[in-house]
Amino acid sequence: MTSFLNITRIPYEEPHHVRLVVSAGNGSVQGEFEIYANAADLNDAAGALTGFPKTEDDTFVWELGSEDERDRFAFYFRLRVFQYFVAGGCAVELRFNNNRSPPDQQIIEFCIGAHPADLDRLGRLFKTFARLEDPTMEWTVHSGT
Repeated sequence: MTSFLNITRIPYEEPHHVRLVVSAGNGSVQGEFEIYANAADLNDAAGALTGFPKTEDDTFVWELGSEDERDRFAFYFRLRVFQYFVAGGCAVELRFNNNRSPPDQQIIEFCIGAHPADLDRLGRLFKTFARLEDPTMEWTVHSGT
């Protein structure tokens, strides 16, 4: 199975806020979860991932919510992109926690290995998706629409 990241927009409070269903997998693990975000976050991801990595220690983090129960957030989401090998080995790390207690608890965390060209393509897809014209964004380490 090919590693993938698919994001589907569900009409919400656009153009300022977006409701997104994120589906992702790395060939061994996959998950699906729903998040609410600022529409500007999509442009931020586009800018950070286009041409990634820009420096040897470049990292991009998109983080929403909190896992600290005192903060009382409905969920925690993190998409972190980093280079782990100077010769071009990069990874997309995803973490989602619905901040519920068992048996309703859902926690997903895994990485997708990628090359800089794959992340550049992901950045371009985010840029197109940020226009809020297409209902879905589909990326694999080999292609994307």
